[in-house]
Amino acid sequence: ILHWQPNQGSEMNSQVLEEISQCVETLNGVKEGSCKTSLTFYKPNLQDQSAVMDFPRDFMGISMPELPNKYFLIIRGQRIVLEADSSILVIMEKLQSYKPKAILNFEGELYKLGDFQIRVIKVVPHQTETLKGIMVEIDYLPISSVENSKQIMKEFIDIWKEVVSKKSLAGEFTHAETNYAEYGLGDNYTSQHTAVQYAAAALTQLIQSSQLRS
Repeated sequence: ILHWQPNQGSEMNSQVLEEISQCVETLNGVKEGSCKTSLTFYKPNLQDQSAVMDFPRDFMGISMPELPNKYFLIIRGQRIVLEADSSILVIMEKLQSYKPKAILNFEGELYKLGDFQIRVIKVVPHQTETLKGIMVEIDYLPISSVENSKQIMKEFIDIWKEVVSKKSLAGEFTHAETNYAEYGLGDNYTSQHTAVQYAAAALTQLIQSSQLRS
């Protein structure tokens, strides 16, 4: 996942998003539909504050449209990622142990470009259209090994950044390596790897919008 980093004093707006989408089309990307991933930031809902140490102080829940029967839980403090049946949402609703603090939607367009799959994504808080971030998610479909795909991904990202630079936009894409081993994940890329990436992306957006501090 690449994050759009505006230059200091520049704004994140829909025009930038449109220009970035045009970059995919410049590379002959073919639009295949829309995509939406939702992430909920949960906090404990404790009546007895003395029990707070018995619970994780927060965790994230992630739903992916391509896996409607799954729900992913990320406990950042303990570096745990869990893949659960989507029915866990019903259980959580009944228990009321945790309450949603913030919800972010990752909405965008899905493109196919040869062996690559690209999502151009806008990050918006739930039930608003306020643009909080822009991301590009890149998948290289033939290889599931994180290590073996690094070089070809690096080469593609370099090409992508060059195409974007020709737009003379006030900002650039940045990329931070995700340490999957911290979450006990192996080299074979799975949906749990994707969940960890989205959790990292959401944390960045939540901090920027000051929702964590409220």
